[in-house]
Amino acid sequence: MTAVHLDPARKHDFVFLIEARDSNPNGDPDAGGMPRTDPVSGQGLITDVALKRKIRNTVALLNEETNKPGYDIYVEAGVALNAQHERAHAALGDGADQLSAQQWMCRAFFDVRMFGAVMTTGKKDKQAGRVQGPLQLTFSRSVDPVTPLEYGITRVTPTRQEDVDAGKVTEMGTKHIIPYGLYRGEGHYSAPLAARTGVSADDLETFWRAFTLMFDHDRAAARGELNLRGLYVFSHDDKYGKAPARQIMDRVTVKGPGDATARTFSDYQVDVAEADLPGGVTLTRLIG
Repeated sequence: MTAVHLDPARKHDFVFLIEARDSNPNGDPDAGGMPRTDPVSGQGLITDVALKRKIRNTVALLNEETNKPGYDIYVEAGVALNAQHERAHAALGDGADQLSAQQWMCRAFFDVRMFGAVMTTGKKDKQAGRVQGPLQLTFSRSVDPVTPLEYGITRVTPTRQEDVDAGKVTEMGTKHIIPYGLYRGEGHYSAPLAARTGVSADDLETFWRAFTLMFDHDRAAARGELNLRGLYVFSHDDKYGKAPARQIMDRVTVKGPGDATARTFSDYQVDVAEADLPGGVTLTRLIG
């Protein structure tokens, strides 16, 4: 029997918690790479795009050995989007219409099937239309304000040969982190939209596995301690939902240490009100 959170014919809403410790969870290019923050509240932010990138990379990594059809990645580094559209038309042959190309893209690309895509660029006879994705993520916001820090670092060798010849012996740089932050984000899966793109139980299983592993394969000098601390999936027993998503998501609450400064996950109290869930809603704790 298929686990409820893997059933593509059900509506799913989920809450996740991301811990950042001495790391930069999502740098802002408009601020020199500093961690993103809300300038009013001081809370940290992680964009949905940043998380989708990690999910895409993990799905591609998981599929490297098996090379399973249907798990190619549409938004891939170093590959032009128009070239991906042209793959559909090349596979379908001359004269293929846009709807056929769109369906081919949904079958071939995991992220088109799950997240959707705007594929209306390139030559008019080589486009693939628009796909509204069934699975969407929100921005993640830290529970408490965060403190972005900038540290100077020194490298023992310059970048350019002419600097070495001139006697320069070090190269200066900077590193941006926050000492600690616990971020709360949400996601939603629409079964009616998933039916249009052809999402399967295998797709959902791949998504949840990629989501739980995405930080473990994205470590970097400034992302050494990003960890998924909670993943709570609320599954409805039909495709439209048994209760409003907001009503369900508010059942996951996170309370900080008050006037103290949080520096570990244990400084927070996470509560999930699961005793009296609306009829037809099931909670699956994948993490936490």
